[in-house]
Amino acid sequence: MTAESHAMQPVPVEAGHAARGISNPILGMLLFITSEVMFFSGLFAAYFSTRAHELGTQPWQNGQALLNPLSLILVATIILISSSFTCQFAVWAIRRGDRTGFLRNIAITFVLGIVFLLLQAYDYSLLFGEGLTLSSSMFGTTYFTLTGFHGAHVFGGVLMLGVVLYRGTAGQFSARHHDAVEAVSFYWHFVDVVWIILFTVLYLL
Repeated sequence: MTAESHAMQPVPVEAGHAARGISNPILGMLLFITSEVMFFSGLFAAYFSTRAHELGTQPWQNGQALLNPLSLILVATIILISSSFTCQFAVWAIRRGDRTGFLRNIAITFVLGIVFLLLQAYDYSLLFGEGLTLSSSMFGTTYFTLTGFHGAHVFGGVLMLGVVLYRGTAGQFSARHHDAVEAVSFYWHFVDVVWIILFTVLYLL
């Protein structure tokens, strides 16, 4: 066999898949998450700067006193952390070609994300009733800015999960083609980690 004819032989799909490296969806998501890390870092920097100036004031203390880490928000936190596990279970399932396990776990993740948003909205209504609003004090401004932006990111993640679930039910993912699932899982883990940091900073420190 000549060198020319050898060069014309088709490359095995497995070899081509392995040689292409990181996929565009995953690379794009990682770059997006990097930008979001910088965004939230700026918000946290603003929070700690404001806290350093306002910590001893009565409005700040009054606002912070309304946050109870053992209230409904703890349930919401547990739900969001649990959703990160179910999301990863979905990734592992599709990697081994288990579409039933994938769809079940991604559906549970989708529902848990919605439940978290509903609980956060209800918690907001309770805080509003106690007088803590975006304009009530500097603490209220920073609290609702941080948690509000995070909630918006969770909402975006829920939409992504919904798209993945829809595509999954249409049979578009398999053990060899599931880059979009991996990319969305990275984002979902990211919003979970951000919430853990938020919960620690706002409710425990």
